[in-house]
Amino acid sequence: MDTILEASGPVIYTAMALAALYGVFCAILMVRKIAQKRMSPGMASEFLDETRELLQKKDFDGVAELCDSPPWWSKAVPQLVLYGIANRSIGPSKLKLMLAEKFERDVLADLEYQGAWITTIVKTAPMLGLLGTVTGMILAFAKIATAAASGGVNPADLASDISFALFTTAAGLAIAIPLTVLGSWVQVRIGKLTDAVQEQTTEFMSDLESAMRS
Repeated sequence: MDTILEASGPVIYTAMALAALYGVFCAILMVRKIAQKRMSPGMASEFLDETRELLQKKDFDGVAELCDSPPWWSKAVPQLVLYGIANRSIGPSKLKLMLAEKFERDVLADLEYQGAWITTIVKTAPMLGLLGTVTGMILAFAKIATAAASGGVNPADLASDISFALFTTAAGLAIAIPLTVLGSWVQVRIGKLTDAVQEQTTEFMSDLESAMRS
């Protein structure tokens, strides 16, 4: 049993390091995806103005070409506009619902998946630290029991086990706390992306309805 407990130390350290790296990777990936899908206010205004001009001419093919051209093709709103143009005949009420579902399915679902991994790591890192603490204390008490039977306890023999027990707890918290803050910051950016997409999509739908009525 002691051999297994002693061997668990490197395993726990490795698991914590991998968890920290993957958590940071997920956060960076989410930030990059949000930046890829979001348009700045200036870009959004430029895109919607160009779209409005084409809609007033009922040039729906021109709107589709605009959405598929750089730098718009990778953004969320142009892709929703492209989808809306392709399905404009179904009516505004149903189209709004379909656009919301498409945004949630194509953009938010992937971000929520990555965010779930960050949440899992935030919960797992302290548990790994606690496991290391328990393992270290078991080894320390085992040495105390062995040394007591032979006549005394050398504090130096316990130092490494106690140090391991305390360090793993600290390491688990050191991983969880920054990832909690980072995850919250990413969630704020997701909220801003959602608000911007809703506002810009509503403006497009208003222009589309006007073009279809005229």
